[in-house]
Amino acid sequence: MTSAHPFRFGVNMLVPTDRAGWVQKCRRAEELGYDVVGIADHLGMPAPFPALVLAAEATERVRLNTFVLNAAFYNPVLLAREVAATDQFTEGRLELGLGAGYVQQEFEAAGIPWERAGKRIDHLTRTVTELERLFADPGHQPRPAQPSGPPLLLAGRGDRLLTLAARHAAIIGFTGAAAGDGRFPRLDTAEGVDERVAFARKQLGTRADDVELNILVQRVAVTGDRRAALEEFASMTPDLSAEQLGEVPTILAGTPAQLAEQLRERRERFGFSYVTVLEDKLEAFAPVIELLR
Repeated sequence: MTSAHPFRFGVNMLVPTDRAGWVQKCRRAEELGYDVVGIADHLGMPAPFPALVLAAEATERVRLNTFVLNAAFYNPVLLAREVAATDQFTEGRLELGLGAGYVQQEFEAAGIPWERAGKRIDHLTRTVTELERLFADPGHQPRPAQPSGPPLLLAGRGDRLLTLAARHAAIIGFTGAAAGDGRFPRLDTAEGVDERVAFARKQLGTRADDVELNILVQRVAVTGDRRAALEEFASMTPDLSAEQLGEVPTILAGTPAQLAEQLRERRERFGFSYVTVLEDKLEAFAPVIELLR
């Protein structure tokens, strides 16, 4: 599979800090060549919307995204207000990432009922359709800077979510993992990711070449000993062997040149042109970006 999309690289920020620290790391991401600064939506992490507005003030070029909002935490009408205002204040640099939520403990801590997956997808569907309705209404205030609202990224892996994404999203985010027991995700095999991408592409139909595919890389090891890094990851991921981890798109291990080649191969195989890494690899991953420009 080939992708018509050029590479884009995002970093997902997870660690709260003060104003000066936040400004510094957002500017650093831009300096290192990242295309997107993202904010996760979990309790104990930075509040997404004010963090993105401050990131916009501190930078000039990078796109800014919610990666991804837990839709269950938000009333759709109130969310539309937050999204539109943030898009205005970031001068149209916002990408809106949404998901159904998967950490039961966070629902309980917030006093929000933990519903079965189908109910959470129902709420996500209502959220997407309500945002589209409001942003299409010329009388709705505040207005987003981008005429139809920010590009929508929907992230997940189930049939219903990927079908929803195929109908509405500009970007489909693949987790490459199942929620597992609600703590650390259980990684899919490469064959499992193949199947999920094939399902999504079938649902996309004639939109398949227009929609960007994103992958969240769970672990990155920049090292001269790729085998040792994969064996270390395998010791923490008992479901998959080192050989299997060497194939999955959620793991990167090797020298910068090897990582760049892995990403080229995975864009060819899976169609992943938009690659997101976690904040702890902000600096280590940067040489790979330079190699792929």
